[in-house]
Amino acid sequence: MTFDLLLKNGTVHTPGGAESVDVGVRGGRIVAIGTALGDAGEAIDCTGLDVLPGCIDSQVHFREPGLEHKEDLESGSRAAVLGGVTAVFEMPNTNPNTDTADRVHDKLKRAHHRMWCDHAFYVGATADNAERLKELERIPGTSGVKIFMGASTGSLLVDDDDALSRVLASGTRRVAIHAEDEARMNARKDHRVEGDPSSHPVWRDDESAMIATKRIIDLARKARRRIHILHVTTPAELEYIARHKDIATCEVTPQHLTLAAEDAYPRLGTYAQMNPPIRSGAHRDGLWHWLNQGVPDVLGSDHAPHTIEEKAKPYPGSPSGMPGVQTLVPLLLNHVAEGRLSLRRFIELTSSGPQRVFGLVGKGRIALGYDADFTVVDLKKRWTIGSDWLASRCGWSPFEGMELTGKAIGTIIRGHRVMWEDALANQAVGEPVRFEATEFA
Repeated sequence: MTFDLLLKNGTVHTPGGAESVDVGVRGGRIVAIGTALGDAGEAIDCTGLDVLPGCIDSQVHFREPGLEHKEDLESGSRAAVLGGVTAVFEMPNTNPNTDTADRVHDKLKRAHHRMWCDHAFYVGATADNAERLKELERIPGTSGVKIFMGASTGSLLVDDDDALSRVLASGTRRVAIHAEDEARMNARKDHRVEGDPSSHPVWRDDESAMIATKRIIDLARKARRRIHILHVTTPAELEYIARHKDIATCEVTPQHLTLAAEDAYPRLGTYAQMNPPIRSGAHRDGLWHWLNQGVPDVLGSDHAPHTIEEKAKPYPGSPSGMPGVQTLVPLLLNHVAEGRLSLRRFIELTSSGPQRVFGLVGKGRIALGYDADFTVVDLKKRWTIGSDWLASRCGWSPFEGMELTGKAIGTIIRGHRVMWEDALANQAVGEPVRFEATEFA
């Protein structure tokens, strides 16, 4: 056989486990897995490297349109592929919000072959568009509906039970939830200490998260609607969600698995400020406990960049959020190297998990007929995150200077070598991600 692309001599992670096999690609899809496969127009020697299914980051904020001084679709996706991410789901709290069909199509048009990775866009839920969501969630290239139960960056907010019920009643796809209780946080604003970002998790406390999580699971059950709870930060929530997995999936972030309040706020100040907050080391350890019990379904970066000038404002006038799409893969590989996470669980959380939760077509595994998306990694590479490697327009990372073991060497998307050894291809090739719910609607 003749292939467009052949990955040779690597350790390939198929659904059956790690194998010393080659992978043949034709027309952007995997057409052969084995040895002595044949010739190819391009062959990549992966000796000493692990070939993983393409990593999917199912929560990023790329800020376009309206906030391009922080990030845009090109720069955010460039950071993604430099870090080893092959597809992203982008959030709707832009300016204007992504809450109509025209605004979804505008993003898709802006993204086509300008974004370096494949992509899908969330539709933002509002009290005004609730009844139209069942049509909006069916637009090809949409990853579903997003609800903000607590105010964060932007103006999207659905915080009362009546409006939440109307949103959940409109449509059938899994709804993504930012679960913080707006009423409790409004009542606790006096817990914020001027100039002290370590008061952020005191204001947006554990109970703010738990109240919202219990509310939305109860409402979802009444509506018979599946939900996906984003960036869970408390062990108590994961214990609760574990009892409701028939209706609720959930996500954790590398930031909450890596940073702890005791160190992060004194060292990073407002650069550690995000919603929901970075909490204590005990919280972080609790997240790891439930992660290794199998409760979280996916890992998302919640990439949410703000400029250095914006972050320099005194708390609480400083905005919440930090970049993370470029560091998602290396941080997790470092956790693999240090024994906290198995490589099999890493693949589940970043590839097969997103495929299962969101119903992706052709992504999430190395198997015949699937898109030729690969994250090629060197599990033993020791390196330090430097400013010259970071591509986000915001120009900083809370993990700059961190020494890691494990790095993405290559990002291959539908058979295109988009990144290899920190060098980008000549052309972005990003296309919309396909979903069962829109492909066969």
